[in-house]
Amino acid sequence: MTLQELKYLVALADHGHFGRAAEACFITQSTLSTQIKKLEEFLGVTLFDRSLKRVTPTPIGREILAAARNIVEESERIRELAKHAQDAMARTIHLGVIPTLGPYYLPHALTLVHKKHPGLRLLLREELTPQILGHLAEGKLDAALLALPIADENLKVEPLFYEPFYAALPAGHALAARDALKVPDILSEKLLLLDEGHCLRDQALDVCGTGSSGREEVRATSLETLRQMVGMGLGLTLLPALSVDAGPRVSRKTVEIRPFRKPAPGRTIGLVWRKRAPFPETFERLAATLKSSLPAEVEPA
Repeated sequence: MTLQELKYLVALADHGHFGRAAEACFITQSTLSTQIKKLEEFLGVTLFDRSLKRVTPTPIGREILAAARNIVEESERIRELAKHAQDAMARTIHLGVIPTLGPYYLPHALTLVHKKHPGLRLLLREELTPQILGHLAEGKLDAALLALPIADENLKVEPLFYEPFYAALPAGHALAARDALKVPDILSEKLLLLDEGHCLRDQALDVCGTGSSGREEVRATSLETLRQMVGMGLGLTLLPALSVDAGPRVSRKTVEIRPFRKPAPGRTIGLVWRKRAPFPETFERLAATLKSSLPAEVEPA
């Protein structure tokens, strides 16, 4: 049994198809099939169910796959340690970020990181939290900027900052006459929410109560769509602080923004990475850099 055979095993499990897995490994399909069969004969078990449309690990195959992933990941750790032994911040990081944060925080974060760590290259992937967590587990992402809490014992979580929520109200709404609001002020209002899968949706329901879901008229796929819906008078919504001043000028005539009295509801944003990831110092120093200079709209975590 070789490390390369274990890499083939992981690739086939990830792609679920011999042809696509072979292409990803830069070998022929017949070579991959032969190597997997050889591994199965060596272990004396069947690792994959080939009768299904998607090649799927058998029950024992799933257990062996989990161990194989750890071995492959540790081998990558050794390679990364050797490659970056002299400079932990001279490498490429695949970074996931949630859509309700990326457009508003990344310009600040990327400028800061580029200035302090010019050798660090960030390749960004904007997705919803469930997809990001899946890609972290599979090793397709190295780290992510997510709203906390994240309950996964395999992940290291470093809180970065607390981002307050603001109320976005239709122009002329009765609550817009107030300088600041309390959470109870909005509990009887129609709350506009993002679609399922957005963590901000769940956070808004945590603030306003699950009964708010019954008052939805429309669900949106982005904060900017929500902002436009508020401007149309369809209801109110909660906006994270970093997104408040990012809206188009036309919406500022139709949408009123009001803060909440302290303690204001909000969310904590953190940097997340796998505990077994190669060269953890890179992520620790990245988190420290991001915490060293926060946007004015947020508070230290």
